Amino acid sequence: MVTREEILVLGLKAGVTGSLVGGLMLGIGLGLVVNNVHAGWVLVLPAAPISGMLGYWMARGLSRRAASRD
Repeated sequence: MVTREEILVLGLKAGVTGSLVGGLMLGIGLGLVVNNVHAGWVLVLPAAPISGMLGYWMARGLSRRAASRD
């Protein structure tokens, strides 16, 4: 069974990691787009889905560890 502590730590880790990765991708991509390097859209468009997927992968790992403990 997953404890409250593990859920709290998962939320904090997923939030911080997602914000850092998504923010960096968005910032670098928009910086490129503003300077007429249209390849920057490759970083801008998937920034939010990729940062969300990081949290999803962390949650899947937590559920696997919890299932193996039982």
